[in-house]
This record gives sequence, structure tokens and C-alpha cells, in this order.
Amino acid sequence: MRNLRGPRFLALALALALAVAALVVHPLAITRTGVAVLAVVDITGSMNTRDYTVDGRPESRLDAAKAALRRLVADLPCGSRMALGLFTERRPFLLFEPVEVCADFAPLDGALAALDWRMAWEGDSRIAAGLDRALAMAAGLGVDLLFITDGQETPPLPAGRTPGFDAKPGVRGLIVGAGGYSLAPIPKFDDRGRERGFYAETDVQQENRFGPPPADAEAREGYNPRNAPFGAAAANGTEHLSSVREGYLKELAAATGLAYAHLDGPGGLDAPLRAAATPRPLPGQVDLRPILAAAALLLLLGSLLAAPLAALGRGRFTVPRTRSA
Repeated sequence: MRNLRGPRFLALALALALAVAALVVHPLAITRTGVAVLAVVDITGSMNTRDYTVDGRPESRLDAAKAALRRLVADLPCGSRMALGLFTERRPFLLFEPVEVCADFAPLDGALAALDWRMAWEGDSRIAAGLDRALAMAAGLGVDLLFITDGQETPPLPAGRTPGFDAKPGVRGLIVGAGGYSLAPIPKFDDRGRERGFYAETDVQQENRFGPPPADAEAREGYNPRNAPFGAAAANGTEHLSSVREGYLKELAAATGLAYAHLDGPGGLDAPLRAAATPRPLPGQVDLRPILAAAALLLLLGSLLAAPLAALGRGRFTVPRTRSA
């Protein structure tokens, strides 16, 4: 009877109970919170600006955005869905409709890794127009919007004009500003995609001269209301340099009802997206059988090896001595 109450017997009995439970227990039903989102990535020329640093090496805004999205896909709970689109010129292009982030992780991760500025079909970057169309696209898909851009309009917006939006309200989501806060040069590439220095002031339109002239036009050199309403001198500026246009992006976020966050690193998208997106309940299950079986195995091994290990610790296993001749 004493052996039936000993530690070894109790361990074996508990191991048996756990093994039986592993055979008959059912998975536990749980509910998690996920998202369904359309991620639209700006692939225009200014996104090649290298003002991020990874392991001491400069990294472009586009590469930083790709790394953040790949990390986001890995962090989202199974059942979440993501669609992917590109933005250049004035409209987004949908690469694929929403897919489940776990079942389709490999193709989704591969598509994000393959994003490249060479996919752009035009050189302009009309951020407000692209955002407007991205909102309409997200509404059509029934998902929220994640719009990643540095906010640099090319050509620049006319002075004093605020862009309007035609998309229906109601889409939730997040605008993410990519890039540093200091002006940095924009890499320049030739027709074969080879880097050839940086854009100069004369390479880029510094002022939008379409529409009515600005309020200071009459004070400009060479002003003529008919022939030179913007003045006769070439415009000067810093449009050939780039930084994240955070103030402008915050204005766009306020006008569209979206949230705003700055892209600070690879792990910086999960928390702000969850806060801005629509919470979507995801039914799931937790299978306890592997845990119960592993605990039963550990108890069985512990009960069988406890005595030999204790004896070894007390020095009972000794090497027999041999007699000398």
C-alpha cells in the first residue's frame, strides 16, 4: 500500500490520466481578432531615396516598406486577409484580391519581396488622386486600406489648392509615411535601370504652373498677366530632394477619415494597423492534445529515470576493482 502512495506511482497515474485525456479531449474553440486589408505601396521614383539604415547600410524607402509588410504578414493572426496593389502616376493597380495570410503566406511573402520600382508605368506621383482611387478600390473589395507612401506629389500641387476626394466615406485604414524628415537626394536611373547619380534642380518641375497663378505672381520678375502670369524666371525649389511629407499626409488622413503613422522600422505596422482597421472576429481552435501527450511523456520518463539518476548522484555506481597478481 505504501508503494501505491509513493511519488513514482502518483507520477505514473498522472501520466496515464494525461495520456487518456490526450486521446479523448476536444480542441477548444476561441475567437481572435484579425484584419482584412488592401495594402497599396507607392513605387514611384522618390521611394528609391535611401534614408533608412539597416545594419549600418543605407536602405531605400521601398525596401523598408517591403520589409515592414513582410513582417506584418508574419505577425497577423491566421484568418486575416490581405490584398496587394501598386501605386504610380495617379491610380493604384491591384495585383491580387484578398488572400488568407497563413494558407497563402508563401506566395504573399514572395509577391512582397518582388516589389520593384521598375514596375511603375508612369513617372508622375499624384498622391491624392492615387489615395482617392485606392479608397474606392478598398471599398469595392470590402476591406480596409493600408496606403504606404512618402507623400511627395510629382508634379507639385498648384499653390493654394487642396485636393478633393470622390471616394465614398466609410473605409477605415491607415496612411503610412515612409522616409526621413531631412531632405535627401533622389537616385536617378537610365533607361536600362542603371543608377546614374541623383536628380538635380533642373531635372524636376519645381512649381506647378497650371491653372491660376499664385497670390505673389505680380511681384515676380517678368510678370505679364497674359504671357507670363507666373513670371519669366525659372522656378527654384527643393523638389529634386525628398523627405517624408508628413504634414501633407496628415491632412490627407484627416480629409479621408484614415489614421496616420510614420514608418519607423520593420516591426512598425502591426500596432497602428490594428488600431486603425476594422476588428474582424476570427473563430479558431486550440488543440491541447500535443501538450497533454508531451506532459504524459515527461512524467513517464521522469518516474522511470528518477531512481537511477538519484543513485548515480549518490555514487552507488562504481567501477569494480581488479586484483593485482
